Amino acid sequence: MLAALIAAVVLLREVLLPFVAGMVLAYLLDPLASRLERLGMNRLLATLTIVGLLVVGVVGLTALTAPVIVRELAYFIDNFPLYVRQLHGLATDPERPWLSKIIGEGLGHAEQSIGELTSLATDWFGAFARSVWSGGRALISVFSLSVVTPIVACYLIYDWNKMIAAIDNWVPPAQRDTVRALAREVDDTIGGFVIGQGALCLILALFYAATLSLIGLKHGILIGIAAGLISFVPYLGSLTGLVVSTCVAVAQFWPSWTLIATVPAIFFVGQSLADYVLSPYLVGRRVHLNPVWVMFALFAFGYLFGFVGLLIAVPLAAAIGVLMRFALRQYYASPLYAAGPTASDRALSTHPEKGPD
Repeated sequence: MLAALIAAVVLLREVLLPFVAGMVLAYLLDPLASRLERLGMNRLLATLTIVGLLVVGVVGLTALTAPVIVRELAYFIDNFPLYVRQLHGLATDPERPWLSKIIGEGLGHAEQSIGELTSLATDWFGAFARSVWSGGRALISVFSLSVVTPIVACYLIYDWNKMIAAIDNWVPPAQRDTVRALAREVDDTIGGFVIGQGALCLILALFYAATLSLIGLKHGILIGIAAGLISFVPYLGSLTGLVVSTCVAVAQFWPSWTLIATVPAIFFVGQSLADYVLSPYLVGRRVHLNPVWVMFALFAFGYLFGFVGLLIAVPLAAAIGVLMRFALRQYYASPLYAAGPTASDRALSTHPEKGPD
């Protein structure tokens, strides 16, 4: 049954995307709907209000930020070959042979491949445009995410309590208390990680964008926002932002080593704040999700199931972690773990030369 479910997810991952996204939204927004319902608001009205405000907020935020991000991204793409040439010129300077040994050859290959990358990008864009006009898959995907996802979220939020009650009824009465305790632990882990890590990403995005802009780094806003948002995968955002911004800083500020060194310092401070100040407070020790386990889950499920896998990676990682800890607790409390050595074991340890016949 599990194999059939995995095969169905693999085959239908493009169709499942709006439904999985709707389930994620419903899971995140159900506590707010329940709170409004406890305050006296009708469940249907609370659901429509929450989803409507969410849609308006996303559209408004997109309208405000999209022009800036698109302009910065277009400017970065236009100037990328210039940055590569500047770095290549610095690395191949005869007065700096150590730079040539470290990065000169790599940048030379990168510069030679720019034309190939541009050609590939042009071919991809043309193929994408043809697929839009012929098959319409991209339009269907955009339509499903923007229209179907809120509808699915509305239905699921409205019927969430009924669905939970139905699933609870499937569990044998003798095991319900155990299953409910495990479900609450999984829910606490997922909620704590998603809310805490999401807040941490937003704080890092604002910090990186503001500090990189203050030192005058080109594309500082774009790099900072991208690095902060990618930080949902622990350490990936900071490392990516560090590499990209350092390359831009070398091309822009050379030979001012002070400004160039400021860029790694910014990311070092940001990651230190995330590890020692923000993460313990926002995520907390109760989450019990190791960053290495989260990174593995995101990469593994993303590779297997695409974007759908990225949406379900953290919940599945949390559930697997809770079940493994439960299994270990059961094992430690079992007679198999607590039982002392048998008579044959004691005899073998006393006379090791007398092994079993």
